[in-house]
Amino acid sequence: MMKVEIWSDVVCPFCYMGKRKFEIALDKFEHKDGVEILWHSFQLNPEFNPGAAGDIHEYLANRYGRSREWAKEMHDDLVARAKEVGLEYKFDNIIPANTFDAHRLIHLAAKHGLQGKAEERLFAAYFTEGKDINEFETLVLLGTEIGLDPAATRKALESGEFEDEVRQDLDEAESLGITGVPFFVFNRKYAISGAQPTHLFMETLDQVWNEEHVQEKSLLK
Repeated sequence: MMKVEIWSDVVCPFCYMGKRKFEIALDKFEHKDGVEILWHSFQLNPEFNPGAAGDIHEYLANRYGRSREWAKEMHDDLVARAKEVGLEYKFDNIIPANTFDAHRLIHLAAKHGLQGKAEERLFAAYFTEGKDINEFETLVLLGTEIGLDPAATRKALESGEFEDEVRQDLDEAESLGITGVPFFVFNRKYAISGAQPTHLFMETLDQVWNEEHVQEKSLLK
């Protein structure tokens, strides 16, 4: 079994593109049934205050000290790049969010074997549907859509459940020197940083699989 760990933030445009590129590679991988995927929390801006942000164009412009026109150009470029992997970004509809609670929802989903579905649903809700993932009610609805119990989801969010798990992911990212996402770790041996081309993911999957099985064969001799 190969383990692929992915540090990601659901408001990161490159993370959604990286997810899709990795999935395209994995779908072509001969041994995909032998790959376990584990998502880890990461926050691009853990101190982000949604109430003081304005829209996403204003937020990006203010963060980098640039103009709103520059921010819109950056977002237009991301829209075009996302289309290349079948994603539709609608930046004019995006509601800037602090993702700490969304990551708690993902940890809850992981407990029920639904982590991958939670990641995908949150990405689509944020980048395409313009949903406010700051709000518990939105998170409960999204959780329900992927198969979580609504009452249990609301209780987990309101009680602060999985806060420690999110912080543990963030701390581990820091200890590993991860400063940007997406960040893919293969069997704790190889890493890919960023939404790299699909062929790089395919090459890494093949390399790690082959190396691990050569090692297994040598141990059996």
